[in-house]
Amino acid sequence: MKNTEEARIWYDIARKGFAILPPLIAPVTFVINAPFGRFSLKKDSIFLVDGIKAWIAMELVFPFTFSYIFLKSPLSPGAHPPLALSHPPAFLAALLLLHYLNRALVSPLRTPSRSKSHFIVPLFALCFNLTNGSLLGAYLSSPAAQAYLAGAFARPAFWAGVALWAAGLAGNILHDEVLLNIRRTAKAKGKARASPPPGSRDARRKQEHYAIPHGYLYRLLSYPNYFCEWCEWLGFALAAAPPPSLASGADFLATVAPPWVFLMAEVCLMLPRAWKGHKWYHARFPDYPKERKAVIPFLF
Repeated sequence: MKNTEEARIWYDIARKGFAILPPLIAPVTFVINAPFGRFSLKKDSIFLVDGIKAWIAMELVFPFTFSYIFLKSPLSPGAHPPLALSHPPAFLAALLLLHYLNRALVSPLRTPSRSKSHFIVPLFALCFNLTNGSLLGAYLSSPAAQAYLAGAFARPAFWAGVALWAAGLAGNILHDEVLLNIRRTAKAKGKARASPPPGSRDARRKQEHYAIPHGYLYRLLSYPNYFCEWCEWLGFALAAAPPPSLASGADFLATVAPPWVFLMAEVCLMLPRAWKGHKWYHARFPDYPKERKAVIPFLF
């Protein structure tokens, strides 16, 4: 009983902290570029690490952490959740692992090339995935989740959330594939490196090939892959947990479950990068479509 109470205390601290920190960090990232991808530092810096290897290492933290915590069930020790897909928590756990199978292995291993990353980026991502994996694993194996998800397969709202999750995952993969094809085409033509304007910062170092993406939601957005990922986690949250109370800040922190915390963190941390990347596209390509928004159709 004592161990369970301690686990509950640490779970609540992590859950509330994870809900508070991303909104505080987001304004900073509107000003400071996260040093990876198109905003990577000089390639000869001692602080840079291989982009693909770092990505795989930092993303694999989530499935291992999540699986361990889910099976350990720290909020209900001795009452491990059934692992059959006919059990809603296990079904939702499988959705999480499916996403990270693509994110941590399939996608990076199919990437022709990726810019080097400052070591602080995978370090921050490792901490994020460690916390997020622990929270989601603890939640889905908890008595609260078991109670909320009892009979979930008979609720249309559950399957609506799962359908939105599936559509978001498919859209995320589809639009990432457009970006991968740009690099594949450039590599096939022997143009894996761009030729920036003379005298520019990019001209003094080699850089990954970039071009204007087209097709699908790229007609409307610069970052449809981000938008689709938000739809994915919104659908997951709708299926997995009750919405938090918005009556007050205290009520929100008391009731927000990890699936909703994850969604909020994703939006807070990805929105500034999408906005800055959108501005980068306009600055780099004079013919960039003016009608495109950054990441939310018709709005932002």
